[in-house]
Amino acid sequence: MIVVGLTGSIGMGKSTAAVALRRQGIPVHDADATVHALLGPQGGAVREVLAGFPGTGSFASGIDRAALGRLVFGDAAALKRLERILHPKVGAEEQRFLAACARRRVPMVVRDVPLLYETGGERRCDAVLVVSAPAFLQRQRVLGRKGMTPARLRDILAKQMPDREKRRRTPYIVETGLGKRHSLKLLLAFVKLIRSRHGSGSAYCNARDLPRH
Repeated sequence: MIVVGLTGSIGMGKSTAAVALRRQGIPVHDADATVHALLGPQGGAVREVLAGFPGTGSFASGIDRAALGRLVFGDAAALKRLERILHPKVGAEEQRFLAACARRRVPMVVRDVPLLYETGGERRCDAVLVVSAPAFLQRQRVLGRKGMTPARLRDILAKQMPDREKRRRTPYIVETGLGKRHSLKLLLAFVKLIRSRHGSGSAYCNARDLPRH
């Protein structure tokens, strides 16, 4: 089974790419969606989060993510405490997903992880797709989201590996600044290429074989 990582900085179009991959019949494990479920009503992380961050919700209704975010925003120690609760649970859910796919003999799966490189997760992938866009477009997209501010965006970007470094680490760069049709064409071409290259014993391809961006 080929395991492909899907990552990209905030506002680059990763969620859209994940939807497109699912439409191709490729199972995708979404780390963010797993966190939402863990923090949702009666979620698997709710009791521990309430113990560490009182007043952020209830077991029945789940965690108020906005309230939790205010507690950890700009507080590195609080964020680390939260990560120690969530990361092992997300990892366990992902392992269950991969095991289930392996039992079904699924030929390819995708690990959708925002901080894939930052956490060393690329080592558990055969190849990594990086979704990327120009910085001005990224900023425009993100600041258009409800509740987002320039300060919050700066804080998020400070915790993420720079886009240029992500791009340096993989030949599979899905550009999303030239329209959805162009992005989809690149994405599907890379999926096909990863499949063929993995079959030949190599997770990465030669530059001359890459589709033009």
